[in-house]
Amino acid sequence: MRVVVGLLLLLLGLCGSGAQGEAGGLGEVAEINQNTDPKDAAEESTKQITDQTTSDIWTELRALRDMVVELLQRENSDLQTRLSSSDSRIDQLETENAEKPKVAFYAALTNAGTLGPYNIDITLKYSKVFTNIGNAYRPSTGFFTAPVKGVYNLQFTVMSYSAGNSGVYVFKNNQRIMHNWERNKEDRVPEYFTNSLVLELTAGDEIHLVLPSGWSIYDDVNNYNTFSGSLLFTL
Repeated sequence: MRVVVGLLLLLLGLCGSGAQGEAGGLGEVAEINQNTDPKDAAEESTKQITDQTTSDIWTELRALRDMVVELLQRENSDLQTRLSSSDSRIDQLETENAEKPKVAFYAALTNAGTLGPYNIDITLKYSKVFTNIGNAYRPSTGFFTAPVKGVYNLQFTVMSYSAGNSGVYVFKNNQRIMHNWERNKEDRVPEYFTNSLVLELTAGDEIHLVLPSGWSIYDDVNNYNTFSGSLLFTL
């Protein structure tokens, strides 16, 4: 837009210059007419006006060209600077994203059917792993270990199929931080519950689930009992 406005102004100035040249030429024609043949004077004055106007036009066109070239070079330089800055920012964001730890897991318990009741508390090993980005969950132990300091979202689902109590403890390292349970009054009737936690963990903190003694839960190929989690953001 700025380029167009500049061109219009210069063209208006060019027209004005041509008009002034023509006015000056007419004055010269009047002077020549007093000393020469009218026909010769008219031809001479027309030639002078044409030569002068042509010269002025080319001079102003060259100035216009130089100004447009300079303006385009300046704007191109500014554009290159902005593009370079944008490229640098994109590279920075890509690097930050690549360096950010990615942690997510999802696992189901077993295909064995009913687990429990047992005489002691049992650590639950969710052996059917469907997602384990970052390899922070170990199915051989049932432990999730935080790889970095951050805030994590953890979730579990429990299902029982027998009369009696069902539920789990949630442990952070060796400390029990949650106790969830349901009482099923009838045998062969499914009972479900789900819960979630948002925890600030430091690198090396461990989370695992425990089946309390005397209680039972049920799982099979339908994956009723699950344990999952992900890193929300680092600290």
